[in-house]
Amino acid sequence: MNVGFIGTGTMGSLLIEALIASGALSPAQIAVSNRTFAKAQALADRYSGMRAEYTNAGAASGCDILFLCVKPLEFKKVVDDLKSVIRPHQIVISITSPVLISHLEGELDCKIAKVIPSITNYVWSGASLCIYGERMHAEDKELLEDLLSHISEPLRIDESYTRIVSDLSSCGPAFISFLLEQFIEAAVEETGIGREEAERVASSMLLGTGLLLTEGGLTPADVQARVAVPGGITAKALNLLRRETDGVFNQLIRTTHAKFNEDLVKVSTAFIGEKVNGQ
Repeated sequence: MNVGFIGTGTMGSLLIEALIASGALSPAQIAVSNRTFAKAQALADRYSGMRAEYTNAGAASGCDILFLCVKPLEFKKVVDDLKSVIRPHQIVISITSPVLISHLEGELDCKIAKVIPSITNYVWSGASLCIYGERMHAEDKELLEDLLSHISEPLRIDESYTRIVSDLSSCGPAFISFLLEQFIEAAVEETGIGREEAERVASSMLLGTGLLLTEGGLTPADVQARVAVPGGITAKALNLLRRETDGVFNQLIRTTHAKFNEDLVKVSTAFIGEKVNGQ
């Protein structure tokens, strides 16, 4: 199996490095391109056998699976670059939530999917969210999910829930890390504990909590109930958190959805606008 990547920024590079490190792919199976060729070449120089291509069409040619790892407003140009070389048997994958399956199916004569990865995939953990177009057959889905299973738990979702599930899976690590950082900062300021020691303890705590919620089979409510003795220290602190964070995560979700809708309008305009102008 040959796999291409267009875009070698943060998430594109993360996927490439994780798939190689996990043994899912060898460098010789991978072709990459980037708007700045030097960046693609720098990545290829790190992995003997990987091909850095000057053009997006070059990266796509001969690939069984092609990941499009570019920003939303760059998609239309990339798709235009691919139209003449993409073949019906190839699987083209967007990793960008505001780019819809319908956007790509309307432009490319091939199989279309969307995969939303997470930074947790770098350590072969967390989910990868999978959304499939109508041209994807059962064997195509199995092929892709087998690849992704080396670095994640592939989860099939409905496209209408892309944003909220992305909030939980893809944005979630940043949100939780922010809260943990605030906890650590407060510990340092209030008690004088060393920052490195506080980070080590808090990070281990977060790892253990994650295992309780997955392998341990507990829910978030279960964890709170088991730690917080009625009338105890934890219970009192939890009451404070409930008061102070009331409605915060509702606002967070409204914020991510507003930005998503803004980007969706821009992407849709880019795809639809050309069709209108070309009539």
